[in-house]
Amino acid sequence: MVKRQKIRKTMILMSFLLFPITLYYFSPYLIVMGASEGIITGSAVVFILMFIFSLLFGRGFCGWLCPAGGLQECCSMVVDKKAKGGVLNWIKFFIWVPWIASIISMFFLAGGIKRTDFFYQTQYGISTISIQAYVVYYGVIALVTILALTLGRRSFCHYVCWMAPFMIIGTKIKNIFKYPSLHLEGEKDKCISCSICNKKCPMSLDVNSMVKKEKMHNLECILCGECVDSCPKKAIKITFSTDK
Repeated sequence: MVKRQKIRKTMILMSFLLFPITLYYFSPYLIVMGASEGIITGSAVVFILMFIFSLLFGRGFCGWLCPAGGLQECCSMVVDKKAKGGVLNWIKFFIWVPWIASIISMFFLAGGIKRTDFFYQTQYGISTISIQAYVVYYGVIALVTILALTLGRRSFCHYVCWMAPFMIIGTKIKNIFKYPSLHLEGEKDKCISCSICNKKCPMSLDVNSMVKKEKMHNLECILCGECVDSCPKKAIKITFSTDK
């Protein structure tokens, strides 16, 4: 459905445009900084909510609401090439694990959790008001843009995103227990191997092979629905139901 993709792209673009306001709520550094003072920051709350969200909706946040995702989809209009993925997808976990360890260590050294401050280090809830905040903002924008233009579609999501592991773990849990959740389903008998789904996938996944095997689980799938809406034979559907 073209309408669904228009809604999705509007939502993710709006999320990117709001990034100067929301930046600190996605900050990995502020979590560590807050932990050193025994404070649960806004970004910590957001990441916890992302994990809970992923238990039902997988990486749907990445496909529909992530500001960095909105920027990368804009970049793909300039340079549209596939990201390699594969073992390189594990890079983000080599970033994530020591980061999580540092957060735990900081809370321990601070004597535990003392309070929650959702608006920690923001001014009236807005992230980028000071010059320092704008330096951080444009630094993040530069990183995401350079990766997308040089390494391919959504390469930031694939390789270095510190938010993705929370949702990957949540997705893995829902895939194991197979309770009702948002997921893709494929019907190999309808597939004509046109590979349009592969071309449309913003995560550069081999969706065609997934359909042929009728195994639609991929931890890098962001449930954007591009493959569903582009398939001429409706061989793929996105559904909230008990997984097969």
